[in-house]
Amino acid sequence: MHGEYKTPGGKLVVVDCTVREGRLADVEVTGDFFLYPEEALDTITRTLTGLSTSLPADEIAALIHANVGDDVTFLGFSPEAIGIALTRAMSDEGVRNSEYDVR
Repeated sequence: MHGEYKTPGGKLVVVDCTVREGRLADVEVTGDFFLYPEEALDTITRTLTGLSTSLPADEIAALIHANVGDDVTFLGFSPEAIGIALTRAMSDEGVRNSEYDVR
């Protein structure tokens, strides 16, 4: 599954994953954003792996934020952007309207 979201600031967030028994697997988050420390991306991936595919974007974002903590700096994107890209991956929408959509 593949989902994209272009943030209002213009950074692209991409989530690729597979689904096994209604849960996320093989999750990969990429894009043209910056994250400090970079190791936080591993934490994000671990947070997403195993989640139910039915979670809404805001709950996904809250889980990411809770697991990475306040010491992580998201530049050009946010946990919410990841949640949106992931829910798009789980829907028929996928990449439709991703380039300029700021929902």
